[in-house]
Amino acid sequence: MSALLAAATLLLTAGCSSDGGGGGSSDGGDGATPNRTASGAPTPSGQAGEAAAPAKGSVKVVRTVAEDLSTPWGLAPLPDGDLLVSSRDEATITRVDGESGKKTELGEVPGVSPAGEGGLMGLALSPDYASDRMVYAYFTSASDNRVVRMLYDEQKPSGEQLGAPDTIFRGIPKGFIHNGGRIAFGPDKMLYAGTGESGEKGLSQDRDSLGGKILRLTPEGDPAPGNPFPDSPVYTYGHRNVQGLAWDGKQRLFAAEFGQDTWDELNAIKPGDNYGWPEAEGKSSNSEYHNPIAQWGTDEASPSGIAYAEGSIWMAGLRGERLWRIPLNGTAASADPQAFLQGEYGRLRTVAPAGGDKLWLVTSNTDGRGDPQDGDDRILEVQVS
Repeated sequence: MSALLAAATLLLTAGCSSDGGGGGSSDGGDGATPNRTASGAPTPSGQAGEAAAPAKGSVKVVRTVAEDLSTPWGLAPLPDGDLLVSSRDEATITRVDGESGKKTELGEVPGVSPAGEGGLMGLALSPDYASDRMVYAYFTSASDNRVVRMLYDEQKPSGEQLGAPDTIFRGIPKGFIHNGGRIAFGPDKMLYAGTGESGEKGLSQDRDSLGGKILRLTPEGDPAPGNPFPDSPVYTYGHRNVQGLAWDGKQRLFAAEFGQDTWDELNAIKPGDNYGWPEAEGKSSNSEYHNPIAQWGTDEASPSGIAYAEGSIWMAGLRGERLWRIPLNGTAASADPQAFLQGEYGRLRTVAPAGGDKLWLVTSNTDGRGDPQDGDDRILEVQVS
């Protein structure tokens, strides 16, 4: 009986690692990571009247859309079916023909200072893109992480199609690690940004800091109306390094973030809530912290982008080199997560909806942590259920 009690105590405390430094799952690097996996057990069901997604799903790679990409990070589907993809280290944005895979460089974004996990990262189209042709980007500068917007003029020559960046938000802490980087416009037409704590753990619990947060902004970069803290862009706090943002069919927000040495997380986002880092990593018995709906050992995930399709959240794994399916019932996992494509395409950075039961999936083998034997970086079209 004493051995069973000891094992139970170990499991309860495993989510509270305080090992210092930037090891573990900063960006899928090789840190000292326990060789264990734990999917989040299904929590109480979600909204009344909602049907839970099936416990089992499927993934089929339909085709390779484009190859020979360099450090791809952000992806923004265009209305006509083409794709914009950012190069983290080259600070360029390239248009990929959604049918032929032909690549056309729009231009280089000035002011980007790539280093470590920083560089040109998330992309998003303006909610009024049809009329204003604005492309938003999150990048690391010499002094901070910031969000800019640029006019995209398709009539200009290749390499000169991006207008000068207009900085709408600045001052997000930067570091060699944990720069966050994902941006997305929500159903409310507000801009959401996932940030990291840049390796300084204390920033996550400091509501006056922009590090380790999910931010909610107007398209002009002001704190969005209705934010939980007066005159603040902070939407949620207590995060370590948020790189995945997605909304379900009921306009509910989910986010993925890197753990340190023990647990990576998928969270259902509630405005104003504290997600625990660095006091909690993974699930905690402390009611002050919002627990994840699913968690993984860092060698199984190191999550970056996420997308919603067919009743599930789909999560790209860097170090885990797989695509995770988390079936939902409201804001709870309705069954254990499933892994697909394990080791078949190397590190997976970004996943985005492609309409219906299709997703765009971007690999990340040229980011300095990938294995060249896994091949060049590419965009895949996958069919899911």
